[in-house]
Amino acid sequence: MTDSRLNVDVSASLTMVVVCFIWGMQQTAIKSIADDIAPVLQIGFRSFLGALLVWIVMTVKRNSLKQSKDYVISGIVVGTLFALEFLFVAEGLRYTSASHMTVFLYTAPIFAAVGLQLFNKNETLAGMQWFGIALAFSGIAVAFISRDEMNSHEMQDILRGDIMGLIAGSLWGATTVVVRCTRLGLASAEHTLFFQLGGAGLLLLSYAAVTDQLTFSLNYTVSINLFLQVIFVSFASYLAWFSLIRKYKASQLGVLSFMTPVIGVLAGIIILNEKAHAGFVWGAILILIGVMIVSVWPWLYLKIRARPTNS
Repeated sequence: MTDSRLNVDVSASLTMVVVCFIWGMQQTAIKSIADDIAPVLQIGFRSFLGALLVWIVMTVKRNSLKQSKDYVISGIVVGTLFALEFLFVAEGLRYTSASHMTVFLYTAPIFAAVGLQLFNKNETLAGMQWFGIALAFSGIAVAFISRDEMNSHEMQDILRGDIMGLIAGSLWGATTVVVRCTRLGLASAEHTLFFQLGGAGLLLLSYAAVTDQLTFSLNYTVSINLFLQVIFVSFASYLAWFSLIRKYKASQLGVLSFMTPVIGVLAGIIILNEKAHAGFVWGAILILIGVMIVSVWPWLYLKIRARPTNS
């Protein structure tokens, strides 16, 4: 079966630049107002309102949710995984830096690739992709082990947050596997996003209530920050992403998406004045190269095979 998706054009590239900028900035945005409102409350709030906006779009388009059992169960599973992913992001940001969280969160393609290999017979990893996975996990080890510049208390806190970021990345990967391996993969972008945001909104707000993280200080900066998170992160960027992956080739979009962790690290350093220790930098480079190999290799391999040979 031929791939009917289009090659990435200028319009798609520009859209991806904007999406990657938004996603790269989101950890910094959360961390920057964490003293005024808990990260878990921020994400729960933005997810709930984002789900409401998606529901309004679905209502206007008369795109109602399907009622079949398998569909609903898949949606609940995806919503729960999405909620757990951002629970670990929120709690992890209490201990580690925004730049660390961004890098470990974007290990997701590694976990997705391994999961699809296990649960989808049509997804097989090439030897080069296994090399990329090994390289990424080597980078994780380097980033975790190389912490000589820190005191023991600081190292313990950052290690805890980094592990939460890695768990969040694995949950993001698991979400991808569920979507790809169930009927939810055939659903509209609005349906998939509604399940994810709805699940995150309900579960994270409940968690914030149970853990006494509902108190907040609402000022001008916090209000603007939350407004931008709701409109641009939870609503516009996700809808744009789902629209792009349905129209354009995912492998080419994946190449462009590697701007996100780079933007995230730079945002943390420039805006929050975070320190980038040498061990983390080298580990992050290995992680990103490994993830890129896993994501880009199928497209690159086809390009090599399609190249005409000189006779």
